[in-house]
Amino acid sequence: MTLPSDETAAAVPVLVLSRLQEGSEAINSILRNAGHAVHCTWLPSAGDLADAMIQINPELLVLFADDGLLDLSILPTLRAHSSPPVPIVLIGEDTSEQAITAALAAGAQDLVSAGARERIRFVCERELRGFRLERALKRTLSAAQESQQALQVFLDGSADAVVEVQEGIVVGANPSWLELLGYPNLEAVAGQPLMDFFEHDSHSSVRGALGACLQGKWADHTLRAGALLADGSTLSLDFHLARTEFDGDPAVRFVVAAQRGGDEKQFEQRLQEAVQIEQGTGFLHRRFLVDRLRDRLKNPVRAGARFVAIVRLDRIDQLVSQVGPLAVEDLVVQFAHLLRDQLQADDLAGRFTGSSFLCLLERGNARDVEAWGEHVLRKVAAHVFKVDDKSITATATVGLGLVPPSAADPSAAVADAHEAARKGVEQGGNQIYSLERADNDKRVEAYDKIWVRHIKAALMDNRFRLVQLPIASLLGEDKSMYDVLVRMLDEQGREVLPSEFIPAAERNDLMKNIDRWVIGASMAFCAARKPDSVFVRLARDSVTDRSLPIWLGNQLKAAKIEPRRVCFQVSEDVVANYLLQSKDMRTAIGSQGFGFAIERFGAGADAQKVVEHLRPDYVKIDGSLMQGITHDAPLQQRVRGLVELAKGVGAATIADRVEDANTMAVMWQLGIGFVQGYFVHKPEAVTLG
Repeated sequence: MTLPSDETAAAVPVLVLSRLQEGSEAINSILRNAGHAVHCTWLPSAGDLADAMIQINPELLVLFADDGLLDLSILPTLRAHSSPPVPIVLIGEDTSEQAITAALAAGAQDLVSAGARERIRFVCERELRGFRLERALKRTLSAAQESQQALQVFLDGSADAVVEVQEGIVVGANPSWLELLGYPNLEAVAGQPLMDFFEHDSHSSVRGALGACLQGKWADHTLRAGALLADGSTLSLDFHLARTEFDGDPAVRFVVAAQRGGDEKQFEQRLQEAVQIEQGTGFLHRRFLVDRLRDRLKNPVRAGARFVAIVRLDRIDQLVSQVGPLAVEDLVVQFAHLLRDQLQADDLAGRFTGSSFLCLLERGNARDVEAWGEHVLRKVAAHVFKVDDKSITATATVGLGLVPPSAADPSAAVADAHEAARKGVEQGGNQIYSLERADNDKRVEAYDKIWVRHIKAALMDNRFRLVQLPIASLLGEDKSMYDVLVRMLDEQGREVLPSEFIPAAERNDLMKNIDRWVIGASMAFCAARKPDSVFVRLARDSVTDRSLPIWLGNQLKAAKIEPRRVCFQVSEDVVANYLLQSKDMRTAIGSQGFGFAIERFGAGADAQKVVEHLRPDYVKIDGSLMQGITHDAPLQQRVRGLVELAKGVGAATIADRVEDANTMAVMWQLGIGFVQGYFVHKPEAVTLG
């Protein structure tokens, strides 16, 4: 038997209902001796059949009819609960024409004598092949239907949907907008608050984008928000904003671009996406997800950390029993939509198994990934899923697998994430779980020996370089402000990210050397480019180094720059653990005219104590707090509190690792002064002269 798909290598699930286990063993032996990889599950009674049909999802049911375990009249009902219907083969002593006809009339596919081993083989092969052909045809037709529907939407694209807003009130809308949201005429929307047409979770980002656009601080960004339709449903849309005028006064135009069919390349791209993406969930099909995942890993992570996350519903068997095996897909689709709203535009995601999804996340560090996962768990736990006439609550588990910076194959990270998700579910679910892979002492020692040698050689050969990450103002003032990041070059001139060598440098007292190289290079950059501010990190060893202020004084004289151009930043956890040393360092460098900032602000337990003791010029709000903030009102309140703490000591605020337009809009709404992150600008090599 040749099966018509790539599933030939997988074990074929077969259910055998017989009073004696020998019946199951006989079927298993017949098929395996014929060269088929099957997994036969023996059921001695019909009481477990319904659960087994759901859990095992068999491709063939073999029933020993003479055992009297099942009333044959329920065979049609039994087949109707699987899609496509599972084939049923009866084994019995009476195989007369009359008996076979009765078996077929009852809903079985055939009746075979227990002693006719060869005929059992051929009948089972025929039914398995027919089942898989029907399933493949069903998938093909479904994919074709999805493609046809997506293509029809593409071809039927009309004019852009446009609404104009003044002082938060809708003052105009075109027919495409009315049609998109389901309103009969302009009178139904004109004069209404704009917020009435957006779901509550989108209000902060919409308000922020509206304010930024009026102030001329909204560039050609895309805002994603959930629109409320006239029938009460929601629709996630991408909006482009532009400042305009209405009756001579400032207004903002919201535009949802129409899907146009004139561009052949765009047509091909949309057609390809229609084939690759599930219509229900909006996620990639698994086979396309794997291809995209491998392609993405061919390019090194741009910075920070890269993780595979597998997000799965907890207690799926219980959910199936609550809503039924057919309706559970509706629940999974709702779960997928909820998850998709928590992803950034650059995140890669797709369906992994029936009730789980795989996401490739690139964030600033592991803490950002964990913060994202915690946000997802809160969203799922608080959501009420509606399936038919039932209201269901559920929880989820997030399993994490780290992708090493140099990894080009996702297999290990996916395996780690899958195992982590499984263990998380075993331990009760509703949690983030990652495998404990702490290095033992010998492994760390061997790892450090290699990196220490590379770091020292790079310092001797001057094989470090700076990259500048621009910091953008939300206050309407244009300042040239940069966060400087360090990179190491290997002996072949390839760039090495800090995540690979900094941990070894911290464990082996090399951070002071690296910090001083960065400070010297940053001062040279200031002398050449004269930026308003350059933010330079100080590691713990530099904060506790009493000789650093003297060295800085000498460097300042040699560089001949205004010290105000350099702002030293120290992480909140270092300040909290070395408060006296941090205060002394802040006083010393402040007296020399340098600026001072606290980064990762809000990540610790006592942000108020930290700012009151050090009274910094700037605070950088930790990037982990940006994860999911656009739809998280309590998190927004927490950040608003941090902004108030900063204002209380006269410190300006910078939001770190802002990675999309919605987050930037919320930062505007919360009163943040500046933002940085790859959404604002990707790092560029520092140029001198």
